[in-house]
Amino acid sequence: MSTPPLTTYQRHHLRPTYDHHVGYLFPAMVRASQAHVVMLTEQGLVPADRGARLLRGLAELRADDTPAPEFDGTFEDTYYLLEKRLAEACGIPASELDVQMARSRNDLDAGVFRMLLRDQLVGVLERVLATGTTVLDAAHRYADVVITGYTHRRPAQPTTIGHALAGYAEALAGEAVAYADLIDALNTSPLGSCAFAGTDLDIAPARVAELLGFGGLVTNSYEAVAGADHLVRVGTLNAQALATGARLARTLMDWLSWRWVTTPGDFTQGSSIMPQKRNPVVLEHLVSMAGATAADAASVLNNVGAAWWEDSNNATTDVQVRLWESNDRTDRFFALLGGFLAEIEPLEPPSAEEIVASGATTTAAADALTRHGVPFRAAHSVVGRLVRGGAPGTWTVDGVRAAAEGIADGLDDAAIEDLIAAAVRPAQVLDRAQVDGPGTQAVRAQVATLRVAFDGVAGRLDAVRDRLARADAALDAVAAERVSLDAAAAERAGLDAAAAERAGLDAAVAAERAAR
Repeated sequence: MSTPPLTTYQRHHLRPTYDHHVGYLFPAMVRASQAHVVMLTEQGLVPADRGARLLRGLAELRADDTPAPEFDGTFEDTYYLLEKRLAEACGIPASELDVQMARSRNDLDAGVFRMLLRDQLVGVLERVLATGTTVLDAAHRYADVVITGYTHRRPAQPTTIGHALAGYAEALAGEAVAYADLIDALNTSPLGSCAFAGTDLDIAPARVAELLGFGGLVTNSYEAVAGADHLVRVGTLNAQALATGARLARTLMDWLSWRWVTTPGDFTQGSSIMPQKRNPVVLEHLVSMAGATAADAASVLNNVGAAWWEDSNNATTDVQVRLWESNDRTDRFFALLGGFLAEIEPLEPPSAEEIVASGATTTAAADALTRHGVPFRAAHSVVGRLVRGGAPGTWTVDGVRAAAEGIADGLDDAAIEDLIAAAVRPAQVLDRAQVDGPGTQAVRAQVATLRVAFDGVAGRLDAVRDRLARADAALDAVAAERVSLDAAAAERAGLDAAAAERAGLDAAVAAERAAR
């Protein structure tokens, strides 16, 4: 490396990369190094005193919360900064360090990246679960608030706020399962793979994995450092989850504009010149955030696809910032969406007359005829004639008979009454028995089913957090024990040396007396 002035490569790549990465990587590298040194010491690959010295230095680095030094060209990256600072903390030259024995920057980077992504996704999943609970609460609460459901931006059929929100909750539950599966996939350790081919030294990679909270080892050492599918999955899952949430955000924009629901004041901004306006621009931001997350996923896919099937910065270092920003944005997205949904309430949902005038009840009217034996296509045609003659609120018994001529002749009074009732009473949808439909009891049963699904994912997340907490405690304990044993050994050695010295003096005095 060089000292200032920096070279062109250092100014325009190494320094900005270091600035982006050091805050993420350095603490995780210290933690991974503690587990590695414990393992080396336990395996007898590093003498106990040297291992204890390294662990003391690493503990000092972990406790040091001073900002990372600026990049000055005296080290290449965060990896070499760790060695530089560890040597200083241990009071030895870097040439005497053992921390990289049986370890490469390749497997260290791969392991640390997995640790960071794992921790970030734990936070994302916590947020998804919290948002899911909020959505389910609202779906249960508003399962009897009838609105007009749209398809292709046109009024289609009556439904309820609860039905729409329960539908989003089901999508969110599927995404929560996918995040839990992804955390499990990430939580396998590549440490011990070294550059990619392992080592002849008698290391114990499973011990390092245990101390860092990993659930197991990557099966193949080449895949451990060359593989990038898990990185792609992080970017694409975030993009998928936010794309679905953005669709709900756009629908909520309509609901607010139509005054179907309240506009939460905490999520609005004022107008610069129109004092009456409160703009729910948070929903616009959510749509934009989804677009940015899709772009991050595309960047990761492009970089990984441009890389060789080997350790390559295209598929590792160069995609990390995209994933860290994607995870942060995803966490904020669900915090905003969940907070917004927690505050909305029905304001002026469409009246029965408005729903009827929109034509949204006509499918129910056709279905009413089919219950009386009229073939559906014939029933559809009859209702089509009625719609062309006027809004459902204007339909009469004689008008229905006239519309049915030549299509469904001989309609009885009961069939006609059912058709007209279905056409003018959109609230009948609340009594619909279909288990996945908008009926009030059906929606609340859906909510109960989805709560079970979310609870299952929450249990999986608790298990991951418990594993990580136990691993942290175990690593702290064993590292402290190694340092303590070394201190005790040093103290015993000092006592033994002092006793030997005293014995030597006593012998000399005795010899002198004998000589006299």
